[in-house]
Amino acid sequence: MNDNEKKMLKELEGRLGYRFKDFNWLHRAMRHSSYTNEHHMNRLECNERLEFLGDAVLEMVSSEFLYDRYPDMTEGQLSKMRASLVCEPTLAYDARELDLGSYLLLGKGEEQTGGRKRDSIVSDAVEATIGAIYKDGGLEPARAFILKFILNDVENKQLFHDSKTILQEKIQQTSGSVLEYVIVDEQGPDHDKCFIAEVRLNGTMIGQGKGRTKKAAEQQAAYQALISCK
Repeated sequence: MNDNEKKMLKELEGRLGYRFKDFNWLHRAMRHSSYTNEHHMNRLECNERLEFLGDAVLEMVSSEFLYDRYPDMTEGQLSKMRASLVCEPTLAYDARELDLGSYLLLGKGEEQTGGRKRDSIVSDAVEATIGAIYKDGGLEPARAFILKFILNDVENKQLFHDSKTILQEKIQQTSGSVLEYVIVDEQGPDHDKCFIAEVRLNGTMIGQGKGRTKKAAEQQAAYQALISCK
């Protein structure tokens, strides 16, 4: 770990609200496989093993949280809500709230192709961070991080995750209504695309969204349509 990396990760440590006893855990959590490959490190020294551990800790903590918070929900309902909170798009949203992508250690190729903004990479980094906190300090600080940054604003995150389904169900209540999604624009180079989508009801735009994939843009458009209907 060089001085620049240490300075950068100390700044991230402040954002996380947890002080590491062994700073190497955080360094490993931010090491993408492209970084370890480029630096001729052992493959096992990237963040993938910590991601594996963090995923398990996240599932346990989120399951207990939802079990206690929603005593009247069935197992199926709880599973669906948990899925909406720990899925890749939602964890990527959490990562952006933390600006986690800015602190990732990437290889030059991954850097040049927009890896810092890629949902799969930043969502994995969230889970690796949870794993790092767990290994350094145990379950309670890992739980505190999860409650603060992932299990916050639960209802809104579930609405975002299920927005296309919820909007479709609302529209089906009105006979003869036609709902469609249209990609109206594409911006940026091929490796860093941004799509603009509109959702239209009987030809009239009711929501617009943007995302790095067409699906993400459509999901954002549906979410905006639901918010405007509240």
